[in-house]
Amino acid sequence: MNRWIQKYLDKANLLASPVQIVVFYYLSLIVVTSLLLCIPFFKQPGVNISFIDTIFMAVSTVSVTGLTTFPLEQVYNQNGIVLLEILFQIGGFGITMLSTFILVIAGRRIGLQQRRLIQTDMNQPRLSGNVRLVYTIFGIMLAIQAVFGVIFSCYLYARDGFEHLAKSIFDGFYISISALTNAGFDITGQSIIPYSKDYFFLFLIMILIFIGGLGFPVIIEVLAWIKMTWFKPGNQKFRFSLFAKLAGSFAVGFFFIGTILIFLSENNGYFANKTVIEKTITAMFYSVTTRNAGLQINQIGDFNTTTLLIFSILMFIGASPSSVGGGVRTTTIGILGLYLLSFIRGHKNVNVFNRRIHENDIQKSIVVVNLSILMCLMAVFILSITENQSLISLIVEVTSAFGTTGLSTGITSSLSVIGKMVIIILMFVGRVGMLYMLIFFVSKKDRDEKYRFPSEQIIIG
Repeated sequence: MNRWIQKYLDKANLLASPVQIVVFYYLSLIVVTSLLLCIPFFKQPGVNISFIDTIFMAVSTVSVTGLTTFPLEQVYNQNGIVLLEILFQIGGFGITMLSTFILVIAGRRIGLQQRRLIQTDMNQPRLSGNVRLVYTIFGIMLAIQAVFGVIFSCYLYARDGFEHLAKSIFDGFYISISALTNAGFDITGQSIIPYSKDYFFLFLIMILIFIGGLGFPVIIEVLAWIKMTWFKPGNQKFRFSLFAKLAGSFAVGFFFIGTILIFLSENNGYFANKTVIEKTITAMFYSVTTRNAGLQINQIGDFNTTTLLIFSILMFIGASPSSVGGGVRTTTIGILGLYLLSFIRGHKNVNVFNRRIHENDIQKSIVVVNLSILMCLMAVFILSITENQSLISLIVEVTSAFGTTGLSTGITSSLSVIGKMVIIILMFVGRVGMLYMLIFFVSKKDRDEKYRFPSEQIIIG
């Protein structure tokens, strides 16, 4: 019997692609998370959660989205909050990254199959160097969390009049982990609204959110550039990869575009009685947090419909590939924009930073964006039938789930069972990626083209 099972598993490994295995890993993690969240040790006494709400919470945790159908502080005790912090790490870093790190620490050899999974889960173009990349990223991210956790703890301790040291440390590290992993879960019922005018605190939060959504390979290259430029200056010039240049440029570009649009949209609305500095900081914060973190400094319902649509677009875009965030990804939208610009100019190739973007990447971008838009439209259509909510609230809910952001106008807890299932699917697809979900259902044999038909032009437009 054992021999038959082993033979079956070996055959499955040969037939399944790395993408299919990664998706299966995330599905398995959701099952394990659901079981953990059911254990009374992690919950408040006498609290019972329905099956669909438990699954919803598990998917939201694994995908580091932040949407919840119930107040966390009323359901989970301190042990449960610590468990959530651990699950944030797993969901943010990715299960293959963490499993690889554990194997490296244990002195186990990393085989070819595991290396292929790392390459797939982290969107890496090459197979070599991925194991070193894993424990480098893991160490860097833990160090960032520790440093900012200490800063937040000291700041909160001083802000509270040097009282409640244990609470300040717990809250400080929770905020650090939640912001860097872009989880955005609210354990107080107020998110970070009490700090809406604490600009130093908001600035630190924005830095963490931006780092988490920038992409692991970009962070590695930035640190390598700093090391070569500042600590080992010489004649050798560091060259960033095209991916790092694009991901960094698009992240900064979308940040400024979002800030300007939010500022203009609410200048005569929610910002009407605020100072210029307060308007700017608030617009900057929401331009960052809508791209994956989901933290908020006021009630989302305070904004007008135009601003909520801007939020929805930013949440749909999401963060960079190979980061803790979800969505359609910044480089996907960016490459599509560059392609449209090149097409309008009559150029056959898409050239940027003295490099040509491969036609296959352009094709993937078009497919991912179109399928993602179609999926979100279908989700809004279904929810408009099953839920008695305004259209803009449904659009925000859908894009927030797909972008794994976690912002909501407050309708999550009142969703029907069908509505919760739709949001669950969106959160999962948003975290794994639309392209991977497409590949998951298509075998490698079906993707191989053994012949081509003659081409023929048709009328377009």
